[in-house]
Amino acid sequence: MLAKHERVSDLNITVGKTLQVESDGVLVPVEVEPPVTELTPFQTEVFALNLIGGNRRLLHDLISTGSCDLSYSLDDKVRFRVNVFTQKGYFTTVLRKLETKIPSISGFQFPDAFEKMARDVNGLILFTGATGTGKTTSMAAILNRINQERAVHIVTLEDPIEYVHPHKKATFNQREMGDDFDTFATGLRAALRQAPKVILVGEIRDRETLEIALTASETGHVVFSTLHTIDAGQTVNRILGMFEQDEQPQIRNRLADTLRWVVSQRLLPRVGGGRVAAMEILCTSLRIKDLLINGETEEKTFYNVLKEGFTHNMRTFDQHLLELYEQGLITEQSAIAYSSHKSELKRGLDTIKSSRGEKTTDIEGLHLEEEENDPYGNNWS
Repeated sequence: MLAKHERVSDLNITVGKTLQVESDGVLVPVEVEPPVTELTPFQTEVFALNLIGGNRRLLHDLISTGSCDLSYSLDDKVRFRVNVFTQKGYFTTVLRKLETKIPSISGFQFPDAFEKMARDVNGLILFTGATGTGKTTSMAAILNRINQERAVHIVTLEDPIEYVHPHKKATFNQREMGDDFDTFATGLRAALRQAPKVILVGEIRDRETLEIALTASETGHVVFSTLHTIDAGQTVNRILGMFEQDEQPQIRNRLADTLRWVVSQRLLPRVGGGRVAAMEILCTSLRIKDLLINGETEEKTFYNVLKEGFTHNMRTFDQHLLELYEQGLITEQSAIAYSSHKSELKRGLDTIKSSRGEKTTDIEGLHLEEEENDPYGNNWS
C-alpha cells in the first residue's frame, strides 16, 4: 500500500471499500493481488485484531469507548500511529505513517520564531490546529534543536510516541500513554518530580492537565503542548472556557505570566504536488499581555495585534498565505479557501497581482452611459 503512491500519509481499512491510502490529502484506491474490491467485516476485524495483538488495555478501550490508539512498526522500516474504531458494528482502522527521520528547523524552512522557542527556558508554548496539520512535526523540530544545543533533561508524554529522538546533548525520556502512564494529567504531575527542564505534553485535553502545565511553566520548566483550536484568539478562549467565570481573572493573569508562544497551523495543497504549512504565530508582547488580562474589544483584537507584530516575529494566517501565494507555492483558490478574513486576503491578492501586471477582476467593458433625458442637465459621459 505504501509503495503504490507517492507521499502517502494514511492507510484506510473500511468495510465496503477497497484498500485505500491518502496521498496529498486525497483518498485513492490501492490495487493488490489477489484483488480486493470491497473489504468484508471479517477482513477488517482480523486486520484490526492483528494490530492490537491481544493487548488487554487496548481491547478494553475498544470495547468500552469504541476506539483505541496504538503505535505499530513494520520491520523497523516504518512506524504508524493507529486508531481502531467501530462504526455500525464493524471495525475500521486508520494508520498514520510516521516519519522516521527527525525533522529540523532548517530542513523544513520553519520561521525564525522556532529558533527563539528552542532557547526559551520557561513558559508555555502551544501548537494548535486540526489533526494532521503538522503540530507534532513542528514540536519535534524544536526539540531536535534543543537536543543539539543544550545539555538538559527532556521528558515527553505522547499518545503514541511518533518521532524517536536519539540522545545528543540532551537526555530524552519519551513516555507513551497506556504503557508508561495512564492520563496526561498523571504523567505530567509525575514529570514534575523527574527533574526535566523541558516537558512535552501530547495534548491538553482537560482542565487538570492545563492547571499542571501552567504550574510547571511557572516553576522553571518550558512546556510544549497542543490544542485543537483554529487560531490564537480561539486558543485563549478555549483555555478560559475550561474554568468557571469567577476563576477566569486569575487564569488570565497566569496566562499573561506563562504563555510564551501560540503557533496555529493549516496544511494546504502545494502547487506541483505535496502540501505546505501556513502558520499564524503569537508571541507575548506588552499588547498581547494586555489582551490576555483584559480581553478583546472591537478595536483591540488578537488578529490586529498579530498583523502589526512583525518585529516580534508575529503574523496572521492571511499574511502568511499571501507570502506563500507570492512565492508561487499555493494557488489563489487555496489562499482564499484557507484564509481567516477573506475580504482582507482578497485585497492583498489584488495588490500582488497588480504589481505583476495581472488582471484583478474578470469584469471588463464597464462604463457610465450618457443619460439622454437627465432633468438636471448633467452630462454623465
